[in-house]
Amino acid sequence: MMKARSVGIGMDYSPTSKSALNWAINNLIDEGDQIVVVHVVSPKADPTNKQLFEDTGSPLIPLEEFREINVSKHYGLTPDPEVLDMLDTVSRTKRVKVVAKVYWGDPREKLIDAVEQLKLDSLVVGSRGLGVLKRVLLGSVSNYVVDNAPCPVTVVKGASPSKP
Repeated sequence: MMKARSVGIGMDYSPTSKSALNWAINNLIDEGDQIVVVHVVSPKADPTNKQLFEDTGSPLIPLEEFREINVSKHYGLTPDPEVLDMLDTVSRTKRVKVVAKVYWGDPREKLIDAVEQLKLDSLVVGSRGLGVLKRVLLGSVSNYVVDNAPCPVTVVKGASPSKP
């Protein structure tokens, strides 16, 4: 029997991060694994618990607690019902433990922090599909994470916009 793995999913509730979660559930997650949903909130957000956990991120939040609206609001998040349903389903069908962790700051740096602090075996992130110019000007979170993470990183491309 293989050792259970800890798989991080970068989540901002965008269509590409939902695609990354869906891909991980269908292609990577095995029975007994743990999914860590990693949220990186803007440092400008000011939830009640931010000062307490700004440097280390929130404690791990079990899915059952994360579903509660008050808990999510404490961390400055508004969870997406579709994502919560996907996580509920995989936790039941594959007996996967699901937890969430919230960080505040630059997503590039905080995703690397999450990999290192949580000793993730793998990280899955979505790609916004920026063009070359925007990627140069704005920087690419996925490129940075691929180059700097000490674990395997899977970048899931979002669906191509349909052309009229």
